[in-house]
Amino acid sequence: MTLCTPARTTNRPRVQRPHSPPERPRRFRIAGADLSASVAVFLIALPLSLGIALATGAPLQSGLVAAAVGGLVAGRFGGSPLQVSGPAAGLTVVTAELIQLYGWRTTCAITVLAGLTQLGLSALRVARSALAVSPAIVHGMLAGIGVTIALAQLHIVLGSTPQSSAVDNVLALPAQLAHIHPAALGISALTVAVLLCWPRLPGRAGKLVRKVPAALVAVIGATAVAAVAGLAVPRVDLPSWSSHALPGLPEGPVLGIVAGVLTITLVTSVQSLLSAVAVDKLVAARPDGGRGVPRSALDRELAGQGAANLVSGALGGLPVAGVAVRSVANVSAGAVSRSSTMLHGLWIVLAALLLVPVLDLIPLAALAALVMVVGIQMVSITHIRTVTRHREVVVYVVTLSGVVLIGILEGVALGIGVAVSVALHRLARTRITREERDGRQLLHVRGQLTFLAVPRLSRALHQLPHGSDVVVELDGSFMDHAAYETLSDWTAGHLAHGGTVETTGPSGTRIADPTPSAAAAHTCCRPWTPWHNHQCGEQPDGRADEAEAEETPRTTGLKLASGIGKFQRNTAPLVRDELARLAREGQTPSQLFLTCADSRLVTSMITSSGPGDLFTVRNVGNLVPLPGEESGDDSVAAAIEYAVEVLRVESITVCGHSGCGAMQALLNAGPDDPPTPLRRWLRHGRPSLERMASRRHAWARISGRLPADAVEQLCLTNVVQQLDHLRAYEPVARRLAEGTLSLHGVYFHVGEAQAYLLSGTDEVHSYDDVFTQVMPTEPLEAARAS
Repeated sequence: MTLCTPARTTNRPRVQRPHSPPERPRRFRIAGADLSASVAVFLIALPLSLGIALATGAPLQSGLVAAAVGGLVAGRFGGSPLQVSGPAAGLTVVTAELIQLYGWRTTCAITVLAGLTQLGLSALRVARSALAVSPAIVHGMLAGIGVTIALAQLHIVLGSTPQSSAVDNVLALPAQLAHIHPAALGISALTVAVLLCWPRLPGRAGKLVRKVPAALVAVIGATAVAAVAGLAVPRVDLPSWSSHALPGLPEGPVLGIVAGVLTITLVTSVQSLLSAVAVDKLVAARPDGGRGVPRSALDRELAGQGAANLVSGALGGLPVAGVAVRSVANVSAGAVSRSSTMLHGLWIVLAALLLVPVLDLIPLAALAALVMVVGIQMVSITHIRTVTRHREVVVYVVTLSGVVLIGILEGVALGIGVAVSVALHRLARTRITREERDGRQLLHVRGQLTFLAVPRLSRALHQLPHGSDVVVELDGSFMDHAAYETLSDWTAGHLAHGGTVETTGPSGTRIADPTPSAAAAHTCCRPWTPWHNHQCGEQPDGRADEAEAEETPRTTGLKLASGIGKFQRNTAPLVRDELARLAREGQTPSQLFLTCADSRLVTSMITSSGPGDLFTVRNVGNLVPLPGEESGDDSVAAAIEYAVEVLRVESITVCGHSGCGAMQALLNAGPDDPPTPLRRWLRHGRPSLERMASRRHAWARISGRLPADAVEQLCLTNVVQQLDHLRAYEPVARRLAEGTLSLHGVYFHVGEAQAYLLSGTDEVHSYDDVFTQVMPTEPLEAARAS
């Protein structure tokens, strides 16, 4: 399959189609759920942004700048609509170290360079590579950062100032405990108590008040107590925006600057991408299954984070990353689009401009306590249990320790080294044991069978007596080619000496024998294999063995009954649970797929879809009659109305194909042909003939080449014409104007087994699995060519 090119739009003026409804101007609309979710996220982000800025030693305004830019820039251009970006606790240690080494203005410049690096990585489409990092390393890195944050903020909680490193903070803690500042400790204790107790308020009243974020309540409560009691504690001091520091040219050793850029790029990118994946899971877990919310486009999300870091650094803000706490709050509040994220950024801007006198009343001890609790929560018990269950606790501990004692990049490098060592150890560790049971030789193979284990496997196999009955039990998930050949060759030799060999899995279930004869056996009869037009046991030319043909005549009815029987035996047990779920919950397809009735078009095969995914309409020629021209046959119109209005599908696809008999019949039709039912139906394809003959439309191209003949050209033109017919339907036109429905055209070349996506230009581009991973969130326009 050739690499696809996403659909492109042209700058040519849009031509009003003769059957298209008048275009309506699109209005900017904000859903009520997005508005309420933006307020909830804003109330969480405001105190956290100030607290993170305080923890890094940066100007407090820089936290507000990063929060606003994260909402407006990353929210608008990112690929995860419901992810909220801003200053992240995971960047606190990195930023604090950079500020201490190079100063604030150089740190802003490093943030700008990190944003440019992220944009470059996005252009290279490497976003999914970040997901290859072991979760134990990521969790260990975040836990190490959390420990470092908590140790530093503990000194502010006690009324002092933190040291430069986690080790120094631990060593200075005994002396700090001897000189506690009672007022600061009291404010901090009150903040921590509210943070921990607020989510646990019981009863109906508690359920209502818990809708107000605990962080906001804790900071407001501590501020009110400090103001009423007249406590002499350090407070927030936001300087005038006129004196706000902007970035300068990087000053310092080149290698140090480069290391800072790479560190910020690594931490922000990995955290943002993992958070985007987590947001997708949260959205999918909603009662509606996340209907209407597209999945995250990771490369676009990386580009959005890069743009946000570039702008934030240029405006004197902290580094920006996707933040889990605010994203979870956004999803839980019911947000349905990126409007909620952008609005929360707007509220931050208004607060930074209008609420400065109020923000100046907040005690620094309250913000320090808030960030300390966030740091402690980054050491997740759930993550520790997960890595323990997967036997990766060593990787987790080494990464955590390295981040705390040495630094983030060094700690992550140590974690990667340990993870690779553990993987190699597991790959090389294979236990082979032999025992005799009930007169049979039982050979147990535990672990992965690679070339490293071949000498021991060969030795154990050749120690088995000739002519014996042998059971080889494979308890592993991988066998490389060297091990396969060793086992296959020994099996063939053992069978030649009169012995028997049975190969089983860990549960005792028999698996295919690793012999050449077994490899040559029919493999098309396994359920859930790629589609084949086959009858098991037939010869390659489609004819059964003569003796078998005499015993069981291959009539069409018997083939159908045989196929149903195979489904009941092989496939039904595998799909029964899923079909039972669909029967209970009803159908919720995401796409109306309108295609030809041609028997060679297998929709589930070319779309890699399963039960419940597509609402499929098939007719001769994949035609969509214009409204009012059905002449008593409303089946297509009814399907469109039901799919768009009732099922609320998100897209409609018209799929044509090569060698279409309906298009051939259209080309060969004469004016004196009798009005048979087929001829009456094909009259709905005449606009396609007129379009193809019109000089107003250029001929479509398929990956750079012209159609092979007039039939292929008509097949392509017909897909585009039927998309125009779809726009004439009132429900379709309304959903298109709302931006909640998209139309797609697909052309399937049967002989090449190749699908093509119709773009917004005069060219039809290859459509393959690469495209499905980078599907744009904006609706694709159909081709303007015939």
